[in-house]
Amino acid sequence: MLRHDRTERHTIAIRKGDNVRVIAGKDAGKSGRVLSIDAKKNRVVVEHVAIMKRHTRPNPQKNIKGGIVEKEASINVSNVMVVCASCGKHTRIGHTVLPDGTKVRSCRRCNSALDK
Repeated sequence: MLRHDRTERHTIAIRKGDNVRVIAGKDAGKSGRVLSIDAKKNRVVVEHVAIMKRHTRPNPQKNIKGGIVEKEASINVSNVMVVCASCGKHTRIGHTVLPDGTKVRSCRRCNSALDK
């Protein structure tokens, strides 16, 4: 008998390295760079957002010190929005086709390209 994953998957328009702002949750209003994306779970890890504490055991072979380590936890993609570099506001992502035929992500507020 097959077990299916019940989480709903969408294509994620946010990419690694994008500057995003958290719009919901306990860290609402914070902004940072996207460090990693998990498309299967619809989650992203944002720099300096959703900090959790983890107790680690020392491991001299891997040069790991023991103690309480703070690191970023993942948050749902629906709780973040991309920050446009030209208008400086968080925005939804649109797609525009350039005259040379390439498709780029664009800001829905000012229509400027988000991709470099």
